[in-house]
Amino acid sequence: MIPVGRISGVYGVRGWVRIFSYTEPRENIISYRPWFISKNKADWTETVLEDGRRHGKGVVAQLAGCADRDAAHALIGHEIAVRRDQLPETASGEYYWNDLIGLQVINVQDEKLGRIDHLLETGANDVLVLKEGERERLIPFVLEQVVLQVDLDNGVIRVDWDKDF
Repeated sequence: MIPVGRISGVYGVRGWVRIFSYTEPRENIISYRPWFISKNKADWTETVLEDGRRHGKGVVAQLAGCADRDAAHALIGHEIAVRRDQLPETASGEYYWNDLIGLQVINVQDEKLGRIDHLLETGANDVLVLKEGERERLIPFVLEQVVLQVDLDNGVIRVDWDKDF
């Protein structure tokens, strides 16, 4: 399952929910059918999206079986995902964040810096969050300057980054 958003709040009294979308543009999340939702990112339940639209800076949606504010409130915090085969193919040199999670990061001195735990969106550029034991390392995802090579087949990202940072 590929996370594409999460339910962040309620909208109105008729069971609509506010969606924090990870897609770009935000309203693209509405085009995916079906949705799968989960509170724990493990037990996914297929859910019918009855209606949805962009609303201000966010997205609102009506899910099947969610008829009132109380039902909508119970869904807050649920992650929204789709199956990988529902996503469009990426162009050469493009990656879904999910493709990068778990990859080993190695610098130009062949030192292992850790595995990618998750990514952060900062506005200026995305950031790789690496875990190496108890240590957490943040590396900007800037192609050609910091990230020199992404090798999905071998599960490795090569970076120009000092191990001491």
